[in-house]
Amino acid sequence: MAATAGATAGAATEFNLRIGMHGLSSLRSTSSSFWTQTRRRSGSNVSFFPVLSMKTTEKDQTVNLGSVNGALDLSSDSNLGGTRISKNARRKTKIVCTIGPSTCTREMLWKLAEAGMNVARLNMSHGDHASHLKTIDLVKEYNARFEDKVIAIMLDTKGPEVRSGDVPQPILLKEGQEFNFTIKRGVSTENTVSVNYDDFVDDVEVGDILLVDGGMMSLAVKSKTTDLVKCEVIDGGELKSRRHLNVRGKSATLPSITEKDWEDIKFGVDNKVDFYAVSFVKDAEVVYELKDYLKSCNADIHVIVKIESADSIPNLDSIISASDGAMVARGDLGAELPIEDVPLLQEEIIRKCHSKQKPVIVATNMLESMINHPTPTRAEVSDIAIAVRESADAVMLSGETAHGKYPLKAVKVMHTVALRTESSLPNSTIAPIHSTAFKVQSHMSGMFAFHATTMANTLGTSIIVFTRTGSMAALLSHYRPSAAIFAFTNVDRVKQRLALYHGVIPIYMQFSDDAEETFSRALNILLGKDLLEEGEHVTIVQSGLQPIWRQESTHHIQVREVKG
Repeated sequence: MAATAGATAGAATEFNLRIGMHGLSSLRSTSSSFWTQTRRRSGSNVSFFPVLSMKTTEKDQTVNLGSVNGALDLSSDSNLGGTRISKNARRKTKIVCTIGPSTCTREMLWKLAEAGMNVARLNMSHGDHASHLKTIDLVKEYNARFEDKVIAIMLDTKGPEVRSGDVPQPILLKEGQEFNFTIKRGVSTENTVSVNYDDFVDDVEVGDILLVDGGMMSLAVKSKTTDLVKCEVIDGGELKSRRHLNVRGKSATLPSITEKDWEDIKFGVDNKVDFYAVSFVKDAEVVYELKDYLKSCNADIHVIVKIESADSIPNLDSIISASDGAMVARGDLGAELPIEDVPLLQEEIIRKCHSKQKPVIVATNMLESMINHPTPTRAEVSDIAIAVRESADAVMLSGETAHGKYPLKAVKVMHTVALRTESSLPNSTIAPIHSTAFKVQSHMSGMFAFHATTMANTLGTSIIVFTRTGSMAALLSHYRPSAAIFAFTNVDRVKQRLALYHGVIPIYMQFSDDAEETFSRALNILLGKDLLEEGEHVTIVQSGLQPIWRQESTHHIQVREVKG
């Protein structure tokens, strides 16, 4: 283990922390701690920044982190109350926008991206492959034009939805009225309509509560025959064609991935989308089945599980572990489970994703009123702020951008609220959300991501990471550093995928065989785009699954001053 300081080309000062596997293994049955201090001069004042402490033992081959100091606030301004968003502040929480009739043109997609969209969502419940392919092509055109701007593509499967049949005109349901659902196709009368699910009669029981459109209307099951479910209307309203039906507390016994979903998944493989959002996932087997299929297709697409069914809750741990991330789909979740449980489940799902180092998206009804109105409700603003404070990687817009009247305003509201909320959060070094013990052999990168975050937070620097797989950028994102993570990659797919991760700004750049040349070009790009200023310090991380310009057993953290 060694810490050295010296001058290098392109940097007035450099702090270089290097730990090799041989260095760790040689600390047999001993404890050692070190404090690395670097000086920042301002006139005659010198400030010292403690970086980290570490203890190693051979017995269990783990590295236990000691207590880590929070960031030092050298100004007189408090982080709480009266905080203002600085001119160059960058939002860390990402925004997912659903593309639909309101936003499917080239002009609108460009405007959404400039307003703050990071991920374009294709909702396969609506539209056809031709319309979605148009969106994919427009997104790819946008991505090809910029090295430091990117939009990821998320394909959201329809899933096993139970819906009512077509009706010639809306049927008015009144409280206390008798109304029936039948598994016979094509039935539409004033008191009976069809459903699209043959086992509907078997799945419901007398006393169950049926919810229409996520609870906009509700009916109680009174009796049933071999092909008919007889209900009494509790909360009435207008029943239109193909409305979504839920049974509170139950999930339909349908496969999570339907035949239509498999067709849409193949469409995603053919067109190289970045993520699948899989609807109504009930267990981990569904995720493994999809991942096996993707592996057979040699498709580099990550799987986001949508937590929206009652059956998924007991299996949360295994589902999230099997996935590449999760979405809190609060609409159907609040229909199948008591609505008062949704905020608690949201918090739990976010916490579990953090513990497993998986990105998490909060979705549904975030700015619902802005489908028809130019300003949000105050409750909706608070809803976004809560998701940001709970440290979700992303927040999502559905109908607001798909068919709403004010899609750009909705994105701008979400951007502004997220940025303002982030500016009020205390800047402190966050200890690992999971265990503070890292297995040396398998978690060296995780340990370095934590220490790099500690160092960057303590010194108040941005982080630069060079990656071919995205793994180190994702790990750094997990520890939520206070400043931005500039992730340079020479792989387009990695650049696009990293668009979802909290705090990560992915930038495409070809790597040189010479590390110093690559560092210099990266810094020049950031300076040229006003992402850094001359005289700033940056923390540079070299670590991850694939070594770049280093021996596989050695990992580097450097702090450099940016020179023009």
